[in-house]
Amino acid sequence: MSQKLYSPILCFILAINCTLLVKAQDKRTQYPSFLSNSYFNVNIGYIDYPFSSAQLEQGNQVESIEVPHTAVRVVLLGHQFNKYLSAQVSYMRPVKYVAYKSINGDKQDHHVWMHFGTLSAKGQLPLGKKLAVYGEAGLGIVTRKGFMINDKPVVKNASYGTVFLGGGLELHANRRWDFLLGTSYLPGSINENQPHTIYYSAGFRYNMRPLSEERVRQAQQEGYTFPHNMIQVGITTNTLGYNINNFTSKTIPIFWGGGIEIEKGVTLRYQRNIYHTGKVFALNVGTSASWFRSKLNKDEFYTLALSPIFQFNVLRTKPADLYVFYSVAGPSYISKLTIDGSKTGRHFTFQDFMGIGLFTGKSRHINAEVNINHYSNGNIFTENAGVKIPLTFTLGYAF
Repeated sequence: MSQKLYSPILCFILAINCTLLVKAQDKRTQYPSFLSNSYFNVNIGYIDYPFSSAQLEQGNQVESIEVPHTAVRVVLLGHQFNKYLSAQVSYMRPVKYVAYKSINGDKQDHHVWMHFGTLSAKGQLPLGKKLAVYGEAGLGIVTRKGFMINDKPVVKNASYGTVFLGGGLELHANRRWDFLLGTSYLPGSINENQPHTIYYSAGFRYNMRPLSEERVRQAQQEGYTFPHNMIQVGITTNTLGYNINNFTSKTIPIFWGGGIEIEKGVTLRYQRNIYHTGKVFALNVGTSASWFRSKLNKDEFYTLALSPIFQFNVLRTKPADLYVFYSVAGPSYISKLTIDGSKTGRHFTFQDFMGIGLFTGKSRHINAEVNINHYSNGNIFTENAGVKIPLTFTLGYAF
């Protein structure tokens, strides 16, 4: 295992050095400069892509096609440079997938998965104090996962880059909240036999405007401990099974599972706090290197990841501070593309994890956490066998 960990540990150390070179945040109760005037959106609306029998491979027939139209688009991160120009990254998918019903009379439903990623520039033109019109243009990534019958493709997989266009209206409720109406368009592809996509939506946006000096000062005066840095070592084991993974992905769907189950692993992680409120919330950034071994075929692989970590302190007492945390869509590298016979996609993937932890000791230097983890590419590639990481027990030192 030591040889397999050698390369990722070197990369981990380099990542820590790069992080520590960043200018220290003297006022962590104020948004850091790269997040100030950033935002995120959540939109829900009507999606249309005219799937038909034209997407079937030659020699196949379909009885009917069901195209559900509800879809969600999330701007994962946007940044407003001035009142006229912004840039943003988004992810869009339908709530339910297209269903081809009864192929060649088999009386079964076969689903086509559609996912979209965009990187766009957005221009805003104020129409007054409260209203603005906007337009956006950029790159769209369209991913279609088709299906096979008897090991023969009926609707093929497809993935391609294309132009992304959009526009709409913004209503500015206050400094933090905006409400949106808009439409988006991605052209189809003749080569991939993919129809165009159009999306009509409504939603909201939360803006991270610079906080007032009074609010910054009040948060500083609360006097609660938020460590600047933390180094952790975690041990992953499936000794206690996958019940927590299954419960949080199926019974109460607040996390993800995965078809590839991990037997054991080791993780080394560094975290740095970049923002916190007076008592409850902290935003950390982390970098990690991990080694894992799968349950079925004992396949070994390693991962390297960057992570945004959202921490919520739920109980502060004299002996210890208890918190919960959640990390989503951390860009990652996975060394192996086929694990336990399942294809994970490409080397680029995302890391997600959630758990509980505590700080203890007089100066809150001692840390312990328990978490579950997940790797998948969010279906931005046609192959996406998710990796299910069972309980990981972590000890850390905060400073």
